[in-house]
Amino acid sequence: MASTMNTGFAATEGVKNKTEEMTSNVADTARQAAANVADKAKQAASAVGHTAEDATHGLGCGMKSLGETLRDKAPQGGVLGSAASSVASGLERGGQYLQEEGISGMAGDLTDLIRKNPIPALLVGVGIGFILARATSRS
Repeated sequence: MASTMNTGFAATEGVKNKTEEMTSNVADTARQAAANVADKAKQAASAVGHTAEDATHGLGCGMKSLGETLRDKAPQGGVLGSAASSVASGLERGGQYLQEEGISGMAGDLTDLIRKNPIPALLVGVGIGFILARATSRS
């Protein structure tokens, strides 16, 4: 009877050890899968960020080029020439800004502007919210 109890105890211990081993393996697999998902999410976010920065840089190049083309093709004198020159200068400056600063630079500049002018920024935000609410409530 004692050997039957020892055999039963050994079998129970074996099942217990196998269960602990399987639980440990499942936990390791889950940790590894979570780490893989986190890595993939970081890679995707990084790729999106780089793509957005590249698109912003490309937009800056396009704006700068458009400004140069406008300056070359527009009349050089008179009211129309003066207006075209002003628009061309604005496009060139805006394009250069986008090329140099990108999205992160624009966000930093916007943050600084809001910090320096909190009341006007708040009023602009309320105004935009009001306009959006009116536009969506009529639909």
